[in-house]
Amino acid sequence: MEQILAFAGDHYLMSILWVVLLIALIVTYAQAATSKVKALPPQQATLLVDRNNGVFVDIRSVDEFRKGHIQGSLNIPAERIRKNDFGALEKYKSAPIVVVCATGMTAKGPATQLNKAGYEQVALLQGGIAAWQSASFPLVKK
Repeated sequence: MEQILAFAGDHYLMSILWVVLLIALIVTYAQAATSKVKALPPQQATLLVDRNNGVFVDIRSVDEFRKGHIQGSLNIPAERIRKNDFGALEKYKSAPIVVVCATGMTAKGPATQLNKAGYEQVALLQGGIAAWQSASFPLVKK
């Protein structure tokens, strides 16, 4: 214990950064565990949508969507969701909705917003389109 305290005293800045990173990691895991929006791998997302008449909602730009998207998915860019412009999803109010982005990093915010707007079964595609392609699932190009 003395060595840890001596190290912390000699390297206080590094010790503070380590504690901050540890707290950030704990908070991130706690938020993920308590979130109503879960991240699903491509296989589970596909089963959920197919078995329950759900839909994939691709939040990427129109140009990115045209370059390759999941068959049957709706393109509602993230900007529209931020403005609460997602009326096209009204018929999916109680059906599964899987939010898709490029890498799985930006889908959390729009998915949470949809959930708060009353959509009951919102999830996000873990890893986004990149994970979809890595799983060798097909993309449609327009």
